[in-house]
Amino acid sequence: MTDEVGAAASPAEAPTCYRHPDRVSYIRCQRCERHICVPCQSQAPVGVLCPECVSPRNAGGQPGPWAPPVRLGSDAPVVTYTLIGLNVLVYLLQWIPGLNLTNAFAYAPFYSFGEYGAVGAPYEPWRMLTSVFTHSTGFVFHILLNMYTLWIFGQILERMLGRGRFLALYLISGIAGSVGVMFWAEHDTFVVGASGAIFGLLGAFLVIQRKLGGDTSQLLILVAINLVIGFLPGMSVAWQAHLGGLIGGALVGLTYVQTRQRSQRSLQIGIISLIALALVVLSLSHAPAFV
Repeated sequence: MTDEVGAAASPAEAPTCYRHPDRVSYIRCQRCERHICVPCQSQAPVGVLCPECVSPRNAGGQPGPWAPPVRLGSDAPVVTYTLIGLNVLVYLLQWIPGLNLTNAFAYAPFYSFGEYGAVGAPYEPWRMLTSVFTHSTGFVFHILLNMYTLWIFGQILERMLGRGRFLALYLISGIAGSVGVMFWAEHDTFVVGASGAIFGLLGAFLVIQRKLGGDTSQLLILVAINLVIGFLPGMSVAWQAHLGGLIGGALVGLTYVQTRQRSQRSLQIGIISLIALALVVLSLSHAPAFV
């Protein structure tokens, strides 16, 4: 046996199914993290579960004594539906003459709003979040595509993480997208849309899938295609928000999956708080002075 990178492990070193020691398996149960072979696997929203983690005594998503507290409950994804409702409500209000809601909620990282608003307007940091709930009224597919993606991935992640963690993931990803615009976009950039938050969900889902042994090839292709579209000439797409949200969501997802034990709850809250604080510090360090 050599020390070359990529050398195959010997049968003695390869992981095996905990129920069938004669069967090699590199797939882990996403809750108890034990290796399981294909016949022992039950499909979960993300990854797979072993027979014991889907047994009646664990019904309703309650983890066994060995299992990390990853939420798989069947409760309705209230946060996902609420976020979709808020986005749709704001979009409808944007069409009411006189409200000028697009200008009021949109994000421009520096003073100038160009043709969309008052030139010389003071830096208003709350726009980093309000812009996440605002969409282009000139392109209806903007909100339709974002809400469809939120509906698909939001339901999965909310049931897995729980409502509070999912909401924190969404909001932090949205702010991370705005920070990306602040650092990488031109000074006269005017940004609306939930794409930063949506890419954050994709980033978190990708990290969680890989950590739990799930197949991520199709999701990687989806993320790559959407990122590349933002760089194409003539496309009015804020790739900076996409990239910032993706990085922010991936960091939050990594934190969640690495601190799943109940004893790590305080550590998890602390790390998530530090990520949020770091985004605030970055925005303040790169922003113009308040006037």
